[in-house]
Amino acid sequence: MGEAKLRILIADDSAITRGIFEKEFKNSSRFDVVELVSNGRKAVDYCREHTVDLVITDYDMPEMNGIEALKILKNELGISVCVYSDDNSVRNEAIQEGALLFAIKPSLSSYGSSSMLNFINSIQEAAKNIKPSANSNSEAQDSDNDEHGFKILCIGASTGGPTAVQEVLSGLGKDFPLPILYAQHIDIGSDKKMVDWFNTCCPDTPMHLAKDGEIAKKGHVYMAPADTHLVIDYINDAGETVLKLSHEPPERFLRPAVNKLFRSAARYYKSSCLAVLMTGMGRDGAEGCKEIVDCGGFTIAEDKSTCAVFGMPAAAIELDAAKLVLPRDLIAKKILSVV
Repeated sequence: MGEAKLRILIADDSAITRGIFEKEFKNSSRFDVVELVSNGRKAVDYCREHTVDLVITDYDMPEMNGIEALKILKNELGISVCVYSDDNSVRNEAIQEGALLFAIKPSLSSYGSSSMLNFINSIQEAAKNIKPSANSNSEAQDSDNDEHGFKILCIGASTGGPTAVQEVLSGLGKDFPLPILYAQHIDIGSDKKMVDWFNTCCPDTPMHLAKDGEIAKKGHVYMAPADTHLVIDYINDAGETVLKLSHEPPERFLRPAVNKLFRSAARYYKSSCLAVLMTGMGRDGAEGCKEIVDCGGFTIAEDKSTCAVFGMPAAAIELDAAKLVLPRDLIAKKILSVV
């Protein structure tokens, strides 16, 4: 089995530099280039939505420079950052702000030369203690007996979702050992009624409309309010999940978006994330499932035979982002067996 690679993002306002660096870093057995962006703001925005292990950034960029981005990436998102520049006078600033490494930017004419190789090697050496998010050991992921140590369960659904999710929650029984986060496409004004209905049907797994800053408790379900994204804000010192609500723009015209929830869970819980994508129209949740799988987590998609609409689970299956496909009456049993 090959060693899992670090997921890296390269930020530079020069398209030529980005292209050269992408080729050079892709030649390394240690790195997987997942995104190229032109400034620090785009780097931060991408890292808020996707799993990135290391950001490699130029110092001098428009809108947000490398140091400004470093402060957010390191302090808020916990992502390591290597800063480079052709101006050695900014070295102390970069190191003082917490850069993993400051390196002199190789000239574009050094493409393929020893100076470029030294630049790559210095970053690789600096990043040697960073644990990759991506798990390349697919056999381990496929094993039903693999000790994932799951700490969070996320559920996403759309058309036909309430009935499907109700069947799963009913099968989990009392004292389910994980917090459950639930994103459901729902009309404004219907969310409170839906939560009341769930609490009548599934009294063993009490459901709440999620609140901003709330700590998610084990055995409780937190549903995204209508027209509001639900994500994980951070994990506190006690290891508890702290929730965040946002009115950021819809994704694919959807708010809440399942992708938003799943991506945040992948970023914070990696291989400890368990997610279920159920019936629904469209493709929401598929990319989030892929992010979870790439981080070593486990995903279950509802089988076509029980879906009201097979769109969302089918999209995840197409992306090879469903580790398991099950009819809804078997999903709760599988969740209990892996948890």
